[in-house]
Amino acid sequence: MVFRLVRTILRQPVSHLSKLAKYCFKSTADVVFLDCSMPCEVNPRFVLLYGSQKGQAQSIAEGLAEVAEEHGLVAELSCLEHTEKYNLEKENAPVVFIVSTTGDGEPPDNALQFVKRIKKKTLSTDHYKHLSYALLALGDTNYANFCNCGKTIERRLQELGAKQFYATGYADDGVGLEVVVDPWLDGLWKAIKGALSKMASDRTGYFNGEAGDSPKETPDSSLPDVQLNLLSITDRQNCESVGGSVETVSKSAFAASSSAPAAQTAVSDLRPAASAGSPGLASQSHGTASISTSAPETQTKDAGVSRVILASSLKCSLPPLSESSLNVPALPPSYLDVSLQEVDTMEEIIGPFNKETLHEVPIPRAVQLTRGDSVKTALLLELDISAYPMMTYQPGDSFDVFCPNRATEVENMLHRLGLYDQRNHRVHICLCKDTKKKGAQVPPYIPQNISLLYLLTWCLEIRSIPKKAFLRALVEHTGDSVQRRRLQELCSKQGTADYNLYVRDPSLNVLELLTAFPSCSPPLSLLIEHLPKLQPRPYSAASSCLTHPGKLHFVFNVVELPACSGRPAGRRGLCTGWLFDLINPVLLFPGKDESSGRMALPKIHASLRPNCSFRPPSDMSVPFIMVGPGTGVAPFIGFLQQREKERLENPEATFGETWLFFGCRHRDRDYLFREELEGFVSSGTLSHLKVCFSRDDQMEEEDNNSAARCRYVQHNLRLSSQHVTDILLKQNGCLYVCGDAKNMAKDVNETLIEMIRTELQVDQLEAMKRLAGLREEKRYLQDIWG
Repeated sequence: MVFRLVRTILRQPVSHLSKLAKYCFKSTADVVFLDCSMPCEVNPRFVLLYGSQKGQAQSIAEGLAEVAEEHGLVAELSCLEHTEKYNLEKENAPVVFIVSTTGDGEPPDNALQFVKRIKKKTLSTDHYKHLSYALLALGDTNYANFCNCGKTIERRLQELGAKQFYATGYADDGVGLEVVVDPWLDGLWKAIKGALSKMASDRTGYFNGEAGDSPKETPDSSLPDVQLNLLSITDRQNCESVGGSVETVSKSAFAASSSAPAAQTAVSDLRPAASAGSPGLASQSHGTASISTSAPETQTKDAGVSRVILASSLKCSLPPLSESSLNVPALPPSYLDVSLQEVDTMEEIIGPFNKETLHEVPIPRAVQLTRGDSVKTALLLELDISAYPMMTYQPGDSFDVFCPNRATEVENMLHRLGLYDQRNHRVHICLCKDTKKKGAQVPPYIPQNISLLYLLTWCLEIRSIPKKAFLRALVEHTGDSVQRRRLQELCSKQGTADYNLYVRDPSLNVLELLTAFPSCSPPLSLLIEHLPKLQPRPYSAASSCLTHPGKLHFVFNVVELPACSGRPAGRRGLCTGWLFDLINPVLLFPGKDESSGRMALPKIHASLRPNCSFRPPSDMSVPFIMVGPGTGVAPFIGFLQQREKERLENPEATFGETWLFFGCRHRDRDYLFREELEGFVSSGTLSHLKVCFSRDDQMEEEDNNSAARCRYVQHNLRLSSQHVTDILLKQNGCLYVCGDAKNMAKDVNETLIEMIRTELQVDQLEAMKRLAGLREEKRYLQDIWG
């Protein structure tokens, strides 16, 4: 058999490879060398690893892998948990990590074991000295420990000797991941090629300096790996296919702009294609799109000239965007083949599919905690978990509620897809035989033998915000040229501001987007490929099982999403709206007595989510401070209920001080748990209760004459600065913060830094270090949400 030694990464002269071949063969007569200038050259490789909790890091990694070939590279894509697919201990190609952060700075579930593995103290400082890496970290500055997983991996890689070949990117979902992700990806390809070139240069040094003719023919373990491949005719076809993709996109873009009616699109000139150096972006040329017909038009009397009054919206843009050439992401390859099969009978599945890990629990009691004229509606629900002894929880724990998509929205989606009459047909999903998607698989969260109705009700998050890749895919299924152009704008680099304004910030969902673009008719397979799994919603326990055995309480505000461009009428949050509708028949209102009627109790599916860190101190003598405005007070009710029981059971024990900083809008409308909190103070369970009301004009004084100036919890914290810092820094106390991440948690954090700076007379940096030390010691803990 004749082998061809393919020069790939090494890019060595044939003379050098001849020396290497002597190690592999007794004679080089059977070796044919393929010069790298030939068109069938095997592309150099790099390793692409991701850790993802909700799919964003995975989506970015998959998109990167899809376009690697266009840049003359091969991406070996793997999830960090699939250790059988990669081996960093022996890897000699560049490695790119894309990782997100979840919870309180924790790694995603599928990256947890990797992080534990590299954090082993037994690893030597040169364990990864051979490794060359780049890292993109995803996070959200609204939460503590921004990009902590990425920072942890990077710090540990460097401690183990790995070398960085490209600056780390820290993408903030609080302002839009693409602000950092897009330029980071833009520069990645050049960096990878530079790393590959350096590696090749280092190997060249080996051949020139150390690999001279030797009388010994024993293979040297330091020789770089060379892949021996049987050359097949498909290799040339694959190489040639790369060049055609950009051309195809350019032609389709030209066709889209030139086929529009003259009344809608006026092509004044054909601009040159945008730069094609961006990763995952295809260069497209567009004429200047005139969108005057979609805006109100008024006539002026000046020489009979029409004047157009334009207003930007979800459906139309304004110059300069409407006149710009666009850098549009590459079209994501389709990979699922979906068919609907009519069956005589379909087994009816009620509720979520994975019931073996869930518990169906009744709701014997539901109470509205706020008055009817309150800005927000807060509800307390009591779950009866007595039938499930394994659902034992601790104060600070949370649990998941599994809710379906709203029936009306599912029905509207079926009508929009033209599949309403097939709603009870069985869905059959398999991989396309000719898909080019790397690592394609049928979504594991979609069970077999389900109906289309069940798929849209329990499996897919139809409320999810469409990603740019999804918008790009929708372009191909949009008939109207103006609507196509607008979708291209929204998914382009140039249209990022519009995407954030009209899609991301108002949480526009897929159905609302399809309603705004009526000529878009995507196939069902596209939705399954791009819509994420319907996720359960977490809630904090607002009770202690010592006080309420067999019961679990939780509190939530009914989320209200306002109307916006693309959403003519407001809507409620998915889970909170569903819960509100579910318990409405049995809902009790403030001041009303409980009904003695025998009404069927509503039930929900739930599972426990233990939180081993956000719990009161195990040592009862340790003082602790709680900050929880609004429904953020929920877990602290459980803290105090447990403390009250502990005091009764241990009357001789020493208990540390307890402080609670609570705030709301109005004392008489949304002061949650007022009677219970005041009862804790009376019994001595709660040492100090500091409350504030942000919307009350006249506030009664609480403990001091400055209370009238306190509108938010951080104001009361500042007034108690000396006591708070003394507890945290001298008494080794703990601080817990629960509630809104975007404003409250940030303001509290900044206030704490200022308090430490003032009380200790240190500079800003030292105060920040002291507060960071409390985090590391697990004495400053947060349970916050966006």
